Amino acid sequence: MKIQMVDLNRQYHELKEDIDKAVLAVLESGQFILGPDVKQLESELKEYVGVKHAVACANGTDALQIALMALGVGPGDEVLTTPFTFVSTAEVGALLGAKVTFADICEETFNIDPKEVRKRITARTKAIVPVHLYGLPADMDELIAISKDTRIPIVEDAAQAFGAEYHGRKVCTFGKIGCVSFFPSKNFGAYGDAGMAFTDDEELGVKMRAIAVHGSQKKYYHDYIGLNSRLDTIQAAILRVKLHRLDSYNRLRRKFAGIYNEKLADIVKTPNIPADRNHIFHQYTIRTEKRDVLLEHLKLMGVPSAIYYPVPLHLQKAYHYLGYRAGDFPVAEKLSTEVLSLPMHPHLKEEELDFIAGTIREFSRKK
Repeated sequence: MKIQMVDLNRQYHELKEDIDKAVLAVLESGQFILGPDVKQLESELKEYVGVKHAVACANGTDALQIALMALGVGPGDEVLTTPFTFVSTAEVGALLGAKVTFADICEETFNIDPKEVRKRITARTKAIVPVHLYGLPADMDELIAISKDTRIPIVEDAAQAFGAEYHGRKVCTFGKIGCVSFFPSKNFGAYGDAGMAFTDDEELGVKMRAIAVHGSQKKYYHDYIGLNSRLDTIQAAILRVKLHRLDSYNRLRRKFAGIYNEKLADIVKTPNIPADRNHIFHQYTIRTEKRDVLLEHLKLMGVPSAIYYPVPLHLQKAYHYLGYRAGDFPVAEKLSTEVLSLPMHPHLKEEELDFIAGTIREFSRKK
């Protein structure tokens, strides 16, 4: 039995006719940069999310950087985020010359803890960047209250959570700006790099669109320092095909997560899903103190798994200059030794779910 963490081959063959047709149409058009599919995708996604502006760009990391640039983040500022996330969340602030500061996370949700955010805000904090980790929205009510009290804008990192909901609203509608990655392995993925930033703010929408094309609103006239970060037309065309399946794919992810929960809840710690949130399970992540031994057992049995993330950002070599030490963020450090993500995608088969769960149960009996 050949099990994949994410099976893009099965997905392609399900959508092959429509994807091939869409890609060939772009090739025939010759409009490979900022072709009509890019504008159409922006229009469709801003309607899907429920915002006024959707700005396509080259990848999710660029979306975050463009957002911070539009907010004027630079040297002397601080960007406050979680240490338990992919590196790009912190990387973009550092690249702009800002100081990256961290706040610890909630043990039950893996997301940034609003109580810790309040403790870490300073007069120099220019943006708060919560991450909707693994597809579960962060505690946005509390974070919005902090933002209102301090007048510090929120930039949502929704790279792993496109389509997830909090109190019935899509992520990317709570902060000043919301950012998404369409990396191929994401729950809504292109066949290469792609990203997008969302906002209801007219000025920020116009500014981000300019920043993504060298700071220009009119060719050869440059209003801002910008990037070369364009979503190519082929990726936009592929995403437009996949958009029609997004909600049904997310429902399947939730269904499979429920099956995992039923089969595993008595032997490992399964994901906590607060009643006010709609998890899309970009990753299905369990916790166990025997994580490393279980990972090796799964590998031996042909079951892929992955650790997201083995080292919190404050302990990464690249961020030693910030002066953090082991013990500064105990929850993130603890979870980094316990988390293990299992195969999760909408094309899993019942026998595969049974085999994965059975392999873990077998391990628990032996240990």
